[in-house]
Amino acid sequence: MNHHHHHTEEEMPFIEKLEKLLQHWIKHNSDHAKTYREWKEKAEKEDLIKVAEIMEEAAVVTTQLNEKLRQAIREIS
Repeated sequence: MNHHHHHTEEEMPFIEKLEKLLQHWIKHNSDHAKTYREWKEKAEKEDLIKVAEIMEEAAVVTTQLNEKLRQAIREIS
């Protein structure tokens, strides 16, 4: 169901709208994961080792969340 037509927001079929949202969320989450890792490195430089570990965990969980969203895309594609 990967039809890419030019629709207004109201005319866009539900599946197409959902897929666009899922793609948007994946990109957004990827940006966040990158930022978490940047701040992890900054925390390490400040000897905030536990905080750095937590930031890395947040990046990992965000990446896992994206895999769930990709599964959803595969279900509707």
